[in-house]
Amino acid sequence: MSKATKRKHVVKEVLLDYVQPTENQRIVKVLGSRGNNLHEVETAEGEKFLASMPTKFRKNIWIKRGDFVIVDPIAEGEKVKAEISFIIYKDHQRLLHKEGLWPAAFSKETEKVATDKESNKEAAAESIAGEKSGAEDTDEDSEDDSDLFVNTNHVQYEESEEESDSDEESEHEEEKEEK
Repeated sequence: MSKATKRKHVVKEVLLDYVQPTENQRIVKVLGSRGNNLHEVETAEGEKFLASMPTKFRKNIWIKRGDFVIVDPIAEGEKVKAEISFIIYKDHQRLLHKEGLWPAAFSKETEKVATDKESNKEAAAESIAGEKSGAEDTDEDSEDDSDLFVNTNHVQYEESEEESDSDEESEHEEEKEEK
């Protein structure tokens, strides 16, 4: 199987399959990457340990700090005590929460994040509304392009009104001379 085909199947499996943790599997939160496909994770009880990323996920699926995963315990591990078996995305998280399989300690964190996001959306909506009302009050500001994005990779040409006025005057003088 080619790398592209393998990647396609792995990504499809992670995004579309719905997995419930078995009795020996645990839902854990990723605290950070420690290198060599090892991730520091924390259980709902607060226990911290390392979990390894299996070969099928490497260079195909990316996880970051704050993500949730399902891990299988490794019996002989001292530092590395688990192997990641499934990555939980938001849709999976909602379904697990509805079914009552989501750890209570993590539900408090996810609710806090959700309320923070909602308050950020409300603040953004208020600021946008304030900008719109301010823009309606002054028509002069609409001509000011100083707040627009400037691409620094291109050479910036500054146009001044003086140059355009002097160009027009020189054209008029040339016309007068011709007459």
